[in-house]
Amino acid sequence: MKSLQIYIDGEFFPEADAKVSVFDHGLLYGDGIFEGIRFYNGRVFELEAHLARLWDSAKAICLTIPLTVEELQEATLETIRRNELRDGYIRLLITRGVGNLGLSPDRCKKASVIIIASTIQLYPAEKYAVGMEMVTCSTRRCSPAALSPAVKSLNYLNNIMAKIEATHAGADEGLMLNEEGYVAECTGDNIFVIKNGRVTTPPISSGALCGITRRVVFEICADIGIPICEAQMTRYDVYTADECFLTGTAAEVIAAIRLDTRAIGTGKPGALTERIIARFRELTQSTGTPIYS
Repeated sequence: MKSLQIYIDGEFFPEADAKVSVFDHGLLYGDGIFEGIRFYNGRVFELEAHLARLWDSAKAICLTIPLTVEELQEATLETIRRNELRDGYIRLLITRGVGNLGLSPDRCKKASVIIIASTIQLYPAEKYAVGMEMVTCSTRRCSPAALSPAVKSLNYLNNIMAKIEATHAGADEGLMLNEEGYVAECTGDNIFVIKNGRVTTPPISSGALCGITRRVVFEICADIGIPICEAQMTRYDVYTADECFLTGTAAEVIAAIRLDTRAIGTGKPGALTERIIARFRELTQSTGTPIYS
């Protein structure tokens, strides 16, 4: 099997030789940001939106990206080309860079850029047919007063601890609440419910990431005439929903059919969810930034 070519600070390295310093603040402190980006059928889906969110995250944590948007876009496309892929997943990381063992980032002279192009399958294929089972996690989503959930940082320990809970409970995914007890998001996905033909998702202020796929779902619903809104949600709203689905770049759009042993609706993926999934798949196959033009 051909070795992956990894982009690090302007150069490409075989996977076995792609290395970062042990003094990189991204490794030592989770000091950095990232984007997960999908590409389908020779096109990168929502690339401009991902890069815009990356720059917003960088600004929020006082991190200077050492490339222009255009340069980083071309580096991303070239990484895919070097690996001769048409369908797959990009992991784009910006770390604070090499410093010392101290906490202060002042010793980090320049941020580091890493781009990995590969394939991904977040959930087993059968789950996209039958739906996901969820449990509520005791680990609460980080408060926006501590670190805004809009920052897609390299420190995902909060989400990882919740994911461990879900795994130990035998569930596919974990539902995370905020400190007030309202639904925030899942460990790696945004959550939507459908009740009486209306789609609802928690507002970003509840502790949810401003997901790219989340925003695409709003556009899909507007396009096909399904009412959609943001509103504070409790677990009651999920328990009593007619349908439920999760969204994320890696997860795409996937039905959730059970929470805390309670069946959601019929306990099977619902008709409106399947319409949204079908339209999403159409978009991924027909839109995006060309890779090989």
